[in-house]
Amino acid sequence: MIITELGELGIKNVGKVFRNLGYDELIKHELESGECSPTKKGATAVDTGVFTGRSPKDKYFVDRAPSNKYIAWGDVNQKISVEIFDELLEISREQLSNKDLYVTDVFCGASPASKRSVRFITEIAWQSHFVKNMFIRPTPAELEVFKSDFTVLSACKAVNEKWKEHGLNSEVFVLFDVERNLCIIGGTWYGGELKKGIFSMMNYWLPLEGKLSMHCSANVGKDGDTALFFGLSGTGKTTLSTDPNRALIGDDEHGWDDHGVFNFEGGCYAKVINLDAKSEPEIYDAIRRDALLENVVLYGDGEVDYEDGSKTENTRVSYPIEHIQNHKKDLMADHPKNIIFLTADAFGVLPPVSKLTKEQAMYYFLSGYTAKVAGTERGITEPVATFSACFGEAFLPLHPTVYAKLLGQKIDEHGVNVYLVNTGWTGGGYGVGKRMSIKDTRTCINTILDGTINNSEFRVTKTFRLNVPNTLGSIKPDVLFPREAWEDKEAFDRTRDALATMFIENYKKYQDGEHTDYAPFGPIVGG
Repeated sequence: MIITELGELGIKNVGKVFRNLGYDELIKHELESGECSPTKKGATAVDTGVFTGRSPKDKYFVDRAPSNKYIAWGDVNQKISVEIFDELLEISREQLSNKDLYVTDVFCGASPASKRSVRFITEIAWQSHFVKNMFIRPTPAELEVFKSDFTVLSACKAVNEKWKEHGLNSEVFVLFDVERNLCIIGGTWYGGELKKGIFSMMNYWLPLEGKLSMHCSANVGKDGDTALFFGLSGTGKTTLSTDPNRALIGDDEHGWDDHGVFNFEGGCYAKVINLDAKSEPEIYDAIRRDALLENVVLYGDGEVDYEDGSKTENTRVSYPIEHIQNHKKDLMADHPKNIIFLTADAFGVLPPVSKLTKEQAMYYFLSGYTAKVAGTERGITEPVATFSACFGEAFLPLHPTVYAKLLGQKIDEHGVNVYLVNTGWTGGGYGVGKRMSIKDTRTCINTILDGTINNSEFRVTKTFRLNVPNTLGSIKPDVLFPREAWEDKEAFDRTRDALATMFIENYKKYQDGEHTDYAPFGPIVGG
């Protein structure tokens, strides 16, 4: 049956088909083939080649009806013609023909009302392992009747030598044909393309059904109180949602439908650069048999050097969510009580915690702010403001306001509290101040989750006009109100106004008269 289906996809003369192998078999394949190396703790480790991160400039959607009416075309969602897609599809078919292939069938979305069935086809064992880790694994009974809604052909060894002639960015291609329910990947081996490709599709499908798709982590307390953590890379999304006192729903991608919040995935994909067993014990302990490390440096005995970023700062591990002892087994929970927007403000301006109004929540959701600092990317020597709509603009096929509108509706419907938490710098910007202590950040998070933050009196800051508690546990007042922690108050004022101006300039793209304007609820320089 599966051979017939591969033939229908145009893949010819297939050798052995390794369909839905168990972990032991996959690990045996990837070690015997030399794709991976064993580690001391039992995990396997792979190098993903030249590409140690996604290739966002090589992602394209086929321009055809009806999807082209909904997709927000631009730098994030680039157009490709049907003809070029078909040409690259043929290259992908040729690459996968005359080979032994790995076929992995999974679900994306734990909610029965919203899940999708996805089939991945690759010639590489470790990519099958990665997919098995990251998505929801069907039961044997479900596999018996499995029928895919969407198919991914990972022809990572194929390249597009005619990319200049095609007017594309490079020889790499990550292409989506919405109408044919097909994705093809060539030229890059990076596992994250497999994961984020399906996330992009969920971000297309669900909002058109009135359901919110989200780039966030989520957990739930013993009393059933659900919390969502939105944030870009480096803000603490995975770390702060992995809490021994709360069950983890998921660390990265979720949906919110009429039944509540649900994980898209069945695993976690955590950064491991500078991973420390004391500060992140749950993640550290999850790296064992069945986990798959990416681009880490190994010693001869299989010991991992988590501090070595010589291959990339983006060292990663994927593992089944079952490796986190305290996880929500059905990957679902009730509608959230609290939403937390995480930002790592390297300018040292934003307070560690602020309570947002619904309108402010819309503004900061559309802004999606954090700041990159030296060491995270080449060439960055001082803070650089980064704005990514909905904290995940790179994965949004539709206009960001579609997601914001859905979020606003759900906040109203379920009476959700929204907070902005800064995990970045205090007492000065990067290079002058210091990083917010994890203890203070945990205090902010814990008082939000147990509700005691609402026992505080709040005051409104200048310019950003954020509601900040006057006192909060053991956090010092000069940390709660950053200006007080700066020795040079005038320098703080200049930096604050400069950052506020960046927010204002970034938000102008949403002030086109077609959408609700939340700019009045953002910062006002001189205000």
